[in-house]
Order: sequence, then C-alpha cells, then structure tokens
Amino acid sequence: MSAPRDRRPRDPRRPGATSRSGSRPSKRPQREPRRPDGGVRPSPSAGSRGRAPREARGGERARRRPASPPPPPPLLRRTFRRGEPLGRIKVGGVLVLVILLLFAGRLVQIQVVDAEHYAEAASNTRLRTIDIPTLRGQITDADGNPFALSLEVRTVFVDPGVVDGDQRAQLIDELATRFDLERGEVAEKVDADPSRYEVIARDVLPEDWEELEELGLAGVGSKVSYNRVYPEETGAADLVGFVGDDGHGLEGLEGYLDDTLAGESGKRRVEVSLNGTQIPMAGGLVQEPEPGQDVRLTLDQEIQWYAAQTLADRVEELDAEGGSVIVERVGTGEVLAMADYPTYSPNDISTSGAEEWLNGAVSETFEPGSTNKVITLGAALEEGITTPETVYTVPYSIKYQDQTFRNSTNHGTQRLTVNGIMAQSSNVGTIKIADQVGAEVLHSYMEDFGLGQPTGLQLPGENEGILTDPEDWWGTQLPSVSIGHGLSVNAAQLASVYSTIANGGVRVDPRVVAGTVDPDGEFTPAKEPDRRRVVSEETAEQLALMLEAVTSDEGTAPEARIDGYRVAGKTGTANRINPETGSYEGGGYTATFAGFAPADDPQVVVQVVLHNPKETYYGGQAAGPVFNDIMSFALKSLKVPPTETDPPAIRLFENAP
Repeated sequence: MSAPRDRRPRDPRRPGATSRSGSRPSKRPQREPRRPDGGVRPSPSAGSRGRAPREARGGERARRRPASPPPPPPLLRRTFRRGEPLGRIKVGGVLVLVILLLFAGRLVQIQVVDAEHYAEAASNTRLRTIDIPTLRGQITDADGNPFALSLEVRTVFVDPGVVDGDQRAQLIDELATRFDLERGEVAEKVDADPSRYEVIARDVLPEDWEELEELGLAGVGSKVSYNRVYPEETGAADLVGFVGDDGHGLEGLEGYLDDTLAGESGKRRVEVSLNGTQIPMAGGLVQEPEPGQDVRLTLDQEIQWYAAQTLADRVEELDAEGGSVIVERVGTGEVLAMADYPTYSPNDISTSGAEEWLNGAVSETFEPGSTNKVITLGAALEEGITTPETVYTVPYSIKYQDQTFRNSTNHGTQRLTVNGIMAQSSNVGTIKIADQVGAEVLHSYMEDFGLGQPTGLQLPGENEGILTDPEDWWGTQLPSVSIGHGLSVNAAQLASVYSTIANGGVRVDPRVVAGTVDPDGEFTPAKEPDRRRVVSEETAEQLALMLEAVTSDEGTAPEARIDGYRVAGKTGTANRINPETGSYEGGGYTATFAGFAPADDPQVVVQVVLHNPKETYYGGQAAGPVFNDIMSFALKSLKVPPTETDPPAIRLFENAP
C-alpha cells in the first residue's frame, strides 16, 4: 500500500516541486537551498527524499555558490490626504455657469441680434438666381422685312402645392382639352407630391396662355421663353446663319453680331425644392431683361429671294458643284443680295453640316479667269501705255518662255484694237498688253481694286484669296495672272472690281449691314464705307464701253443683253485645281460673269459664279443667262428706267468702219 499523497500546495521554486498535472516540467535550473550559515544544503537524490547526497567522485567536495545580494527593500507608497470637497464643487459650478452663459449668449445672438442674417442665409440655401431670357433682336432687310426674328412662347406648368381642391377637376379638364393631353396624365401631374413644378406644355403661344390665365385657376403658371424663327425660302441662310439651343448665335451674322442681337438676360430668384425642381412663383425679380438690338441689312428681300432661286435652278440644270451671286448697288457699296448654293434651312440644321453652313460668296475662292482682264487693260489705259483704238497683231497662240498660251477660239491671226481684245476676250492680246505694263504695276492695280485683301464686309469665314507678291513671280507668272490664272479671289472681291468701274473708278468698300435699331425704334447707321479712287473717270468710261461691246453680237456674251437696257459685262472661264493631283487636269472649270446696267448710268452690279458646271462651262453660256435673269429682276424691283441712249459704235478690228 503506497504512502498517502501530500495534499499541500508546493512552491514550484522549492526543490522537488513538480508542475501541474498535464503541464510541462519547468526547465529553469533550480536554485539549491542555503543553510543559515551560508553553506549549501545538500539536495536529495533523484531516487530517495531526505537522504544525504552521494559523495562526489574522487572525494571532491561540493562547490559553493557565491551568496546572492539581499532583495531590495519594498517601495514606500506615497499617501494623499483628501482635501476640502467644497472648493472643488465651487470651481466646477463656476465653469458650468460660464459654459451655460456662453451658450445662452450665442442663442441670443442667433435668434435675436443676427436673426435676419441667419434667416436670410437659411432662405438662400433654397433660393437660386436664374437668368430670364430676353428678346433677341431681329435681322431684317433694308425695309424691315425679317430674315430672323424671335417669337415669345410660354412653358405652362402646375404647382401641385397650391392647386385649389375645389378647382382640381376643372383644372385637369382645361389643361387636357387645351393642350390635347390625356386626362390621366394631367391628373398625375396635378396631384404630384411633393413636387412643386410639373410641366404641362411647351411652346405655347402668348394668346393661348392669356385665355387660360383669365380663368383664374390656382396652381397654374407659365415661364416666358423665345423661339428663333427664320421665314422660309428667304435665300439668305448662308449669310444670316442660326443660333444654338442656348439662344446664342453660332453661324453667319447670328454669330458675328451676337453681342448686338442678344441683349442682356434678366435675373430672377426662384425657390428650389428638395428634389431640385425650380419653383418660378416663389422668387422675385432681381433685374429686368434688356432686349437686343435689331440689325438692319442692306439686302432687298425680294431680290435676295429671286437671286437664290435663279442660282439654285441653274446649278441643278448644269449639274454644277455649287455657285454664288452678288448683287450690289453702284456708288454706295450696299449689297442687295448675297446668295449661295447649296444652302440649308436654319429652321432645321440637323439635315446639314459645316460645309453647307459656309457663306460661299466670301469663303470660297476661285481663279477669276478672263474677268480679271479688265484690271490688266485698265492698268494699261491708266498708265498711258495704250488706248482703246490701239491695234495689236493677235495670233491664235503665243509662246512665252517655255509655255504656249492660246485663245479660246482659233480665229487665226487678227488685227484687234484694245476694244476688240476685250470684246473677244483674247488671251494672246491681253498678254501682249500685260508685257508692256509689267509685273510691279499690274500687281499694284490688282491691290488697288481689292484683290488679295479683305473686302470690308467683315463677314465670318471670309477668304482673302491669293495674290502673290511680284518679287516671287516666276517666268510665266505675269502672262498667267494677266488673264486671271495663278491667283484666286472670292465672289465679293470680283463684284467690287466691276462696281469700281461702274462708279467712275472710285472703289467703295462693300457693306451688308446698314445699321442697328434699338428697342425704342431709333436707327443708328453703320459707319460710312471707305472710298478711294483706283482709276480716272476717263479710264472707267473707256472700260465701260469695252465691257458693253462684250454683250454685242461680236462679243462673248450676247446672252447677257437685256431688252431696253444697255448692259456692260465680262465673261470668265477658268480651270480649277484638282485637289487629288494638285494640277488642272481633271479639275473642271469655273464659269463667271460680272457686269452692270444701265451701262450709260450704272445702278446695279451682278456677279455670278458657277463652280464646275458639267453641261456647259463657258462663262457667257453658263453664267450669262443667270446674270440676265437676276439683273432684269433687280432693275424692275428698283424701278430703274430703261436706257434712253443707243450704244456708240466701237471699233473692234483694224479694218472695221
């Protein structure tokens, strides 16, 4: 029977102590017990307890360990005595009182002293300032007929929060009937909660809104807006342009004169609901809208319409790529018509693109061809190099350095006067005269006539064309330029050349804007155009007679003659550059005709350009009939009386009587 187990807890640090059941024995070395005298007490052996240790081998005595230093004395804990609690209570009470006073003072400041400020700030969190649309100015012709105008329309809405319950059924019936809406759809908007703004109808005419407003139904209101409208078929879309969705001009005069036309929007404060809806009835007027000014043009709406229609018909008939027409009043520079084709409808720009929006009369350039010969011969006459009766030997062709120039028709060698060279549009005769004039002089006259520089119209997209400096002219540049090749112009520039001759040699910058009209109806005229003399009156008269010979039976444009009127003009047929090859080959032709009437007392200039006509491309045959139609209509519209004089006899050939 085993000895009873000692149930007393054992100190793990004591020799022979074991770890708890299930735990690992401690691996720390055990310190041997010490005797009171400082020696080492023998520890019991592993096999028996309480027995003396076995003698060390060889009789060696057990080693003694050095004495451990005595443990440090225990730390003394500092003790505090409680103070008097009444003092702390007083301090705490004072602090609480100060804090309460601060809160109370702040509340007084917010609710009494600065109450209005904070109320306004709170209101501002739900109020916004919005723009009130203003009436955009009209664009009209010289007589006030509109090319572009703004019509007032209304957006009708309901505020469900203020709808009178007794009027609910009547309100729903009225809105559904007047605006052709489903009754259920209207009822849903009238009863919408918590909405304060539900749109019922847009683009409502003012008179329709006034009828509804007179019924006095609570909760229904309207917002003013304006629609830009362009009367159909005015033929001036490329010049006038159009506005964007925000009401500001994007193209043409609408864009260029936007600051004048737009006016200044008003300001209104509106309440904004939790869902971000604007409630127009909740705000107040901050600033009255200022209407824009009307822009009055120099155009004649009837002539503009007729020119556009005639041009479009001819382009379609000849399967041309496009064309343009300028009609200008002689002496004032006023443009009566500026038409371009193809064109577009400004009421629906979604069916067109940037190419159609361009005003080709100023943006598209071309080589003027024979219409430029009037400058070459005018320079020779003005410089005294030749006279209208001077005779030149004109063969069918001429070689100039390494290039051969030919007339359009082979008449063999002729003896032509300068009058005849112009009438028959002789390339060879013109080159001979240009060689006498010289590059520097010819270039200076071209600049004086307005080529290679802005027209003065100040229209968007204008292309100044190309007129190379004479220092850069190569061997055959002089003869090429003299007959209208190697340079480019736009239709407005070329029209101005013939207007200068018709005006007795004085160039007047063309203009399309006559002035502005303020909201009170007061007209402010535009700045007077610049004027400068280019050739003498005598030279201009001589050129006019030569141009009149062009429309004779011996000339290149008898199709341009108008019964009852003396007509002066010049044909032009020029090669076009093929953009794919950079050369004339396969590029087609440009047909032009420019002239004025009556030749003895010029009143109107008409310039016609057809780009790459397919059926016939000679200027007289392609563009001449267009000139005839438009000039005839313009003379009648302006009530220009028929010519009372007969044209003088002009000698074209040396042996002619």
